[in-house]
Amino acid sequence: MGKRLSSRPVALTIAGSDSGGGAGIQADLMTFSALGVHGTTAITCLTAQNPSGVRGIQPCRTEILRAQIQAVLEGMPPSAIKTGMLYSRGIIRAVVETLKATKLPLVVDPVMVATSGARLLKPDAMRALVHDLLPLATLITPNLDEAIILAERPLDDVEDLRAAASQLHGRFGCAVLLKGGHLRGMTQAVDIFFDGREELVLSAPFVRGVSTHGTGCTYSAAIAGCLARGMSLPKAVAEAKQFISSAIAGSNRCGNHSVLNWKAGAGG
Repeated sequence: MGKRLSSRPVALTIAGSDSGGGAGIQADLMTFSALGVHGTTAITCLTAQNPSGVRGIQPCRTEILRAQIQAVLEGMPPSAIKTGMLYSRGIIRAVVETLKATKLPLVVDPVMVATSGARLLKPDAMRALVHDLLPLATLITPNLDEAIILAERPLDDVEDLRAAASQLHGRFGCAVLLKGGHLRGMTQAVDIFFDGREELVLSAPFVRGVSTHGTGCTYSAAIAGCLARGMSLPKAVAEAKQFISSAIAGSNRCGNHSVLNWKAGAGG
């Protein structure tokens, strides 16, 4: 008799490739693997980058992007999907057209600007993001700067985050995880989750002396990975907060930069 194979959950990431290995598709795959989830990919852009900056971006043709997504949906159906760097209006529309008929949990990280300051979303793509993609999401995960753009107002403290999470939920009809790690004057990284019924205030101490990029990618990938494993959305968000906090605390030195420790995130 042949060996009976065990089943493993599948998650799909639709995002850009990071040549530095700390963010984007590479971070998502490391996160999925650490969580015991098989990671599949649809690459939206090639980037030439390291943690210091982005040196070049080459967007994928929309035809091959659609083909990547369809190949995964048909041959290795995922239990959850996340999006990261989408970059252009054409790429966003291709993603929307390919996913709109699916009923799978969709985590949208509305990537706009890299940690280094490089623009990762073209100005003319904002309308497609806001009007076409975000309303399809199960959860959106904006950081502070992205939330300020989406909410169209300043956000200065935790109460502002709570109000903005409710505002964005009402606008887009999906759950919101608003990440407040860049709030000034805080001793902890505080995030607000709101799904219209339940609010979670998630906090973890800042890890001093560690500067990493790819935390947003990893956080949203961890949520998608937990959803693929069958967790409820609030549970997935809480587990992902623990994962990213541990991955930051356990960061390793690679060359001249700090890199997340995805195994530490999973308790390994």
